[in-house]
Amino acid sequence: MDEHKENINDKRVNVNMSGTEEDGKEKPCGRICTTGESAPEVSSPQTTGEFSDPVYKEIALANGYINRMTKDELRTKLAELKLDTRGVKDVMKKRLKSHYKKQKLMQSVAAGASTDTYYDYICVVDFEATCEEDNPPDFLHEIIEFPMVLINTHTLEIVDTFREYVKPEVNPQLSDFCVKLTGITQKMVDEADTFPAVLQRVVLWLQERDLGTKYKYAMLTDGSWDMSKFLNIQCRISRIRYPQFAKKWINIRKSYGNFYKVPRTQTKLSTMLEKLGLKYEGRPHSGLDDSRNIARIALRMLQDGCQLRVNERMHAGQLLPVPSSAPVEGAPPPLNPRSRD
Repeated sequence: MDEHKENINDKRVNVNMSGTEEDGKEKPCGRICTTGESAPEVSSPQTTGEFSDPVYKEIALANGYINRMTKDELRTKLAELKLDTRGVKDVMKKRLKSHYKKQKLMQSVAAGASTDTYYDYICVVDFEATCEEDNPPDFLHEIIEFPMVLINTHTLEIVDTFREYVKPEVNPQLSDFCVKLTGITQKMVDEADTFPAVLQRVVLWLQERDLGTKYKYAMLTDGSWDMSKFLNIQCRISRIRYPQFAKKWINIRKSYGNFYKVPRTQTKLSTMLEKLGLKYEGRPHSGLDDSRNIARIALRMLQDGCQLRVNERMHAGQLLPVPSSAPVEGAPPPLNPRSRD
């Protein structure tokens, strides 16, 4: 429900982008150093802290040179390094910077420095919910499709998927607009289980993959609406408690905007795909197809060197940002839904 989600009236969803990562101070450099070479040394006062290691000076020198490269030069260099050459100029610049940064940091780790901790898996969710062409302010959106796409962050591939349709209870009859938008028919939801039963099978699916126990994982969504609006409303309708495993998530729009340094207006699903040189695969507004395409964006970002981190959370029914300085934590082990009564 990509663009349609933007029409939902909810003041709580307007969360500013935060936690922008900097590439480091950029200084002139005559060339990019390849594997086994060292960047020219630059004398500067000794500093202490996270970025005081000399490796960051080398990275900053390379960043300055990359910033002055033309689009053709970037594409040629990426091809030489056997990296993806698709995408707009800013995306290619970020890809080349991230490759060089990763290369230098791996050399630093091999020399005894500490490395970063990644989630083992990322679980992409993009709900489809009941809707009208002009949703009234008091309209209760009920989840009618619960899809999940599981990404292995080590192999950088989609390893599993889940999808179940859900029977709405407050407004059991789907609008013609909703059917046309989502491709979900009245028969599909009439034959489905209600949300608590579906959520119980979601939990079982996550448990069977040892998520939150053997493996560290995080949820990921395209925007804030899926968790802060749709899941929040659905749990109230179904009289169950909001699941703990979904209380924190990665909003890929924030992550994309911060990583590639683009404004929020350029973080819609279709725009992100286009800027990365990708095409939408499947049927738009199918929850599973949307989730797969969001996963493809996440995979490209990981390949480009982005460290995807939880950046939003629910607390006492309110949507809040998670600062980039917060400790990296995986989602807790999934548990069966509990009644509010």
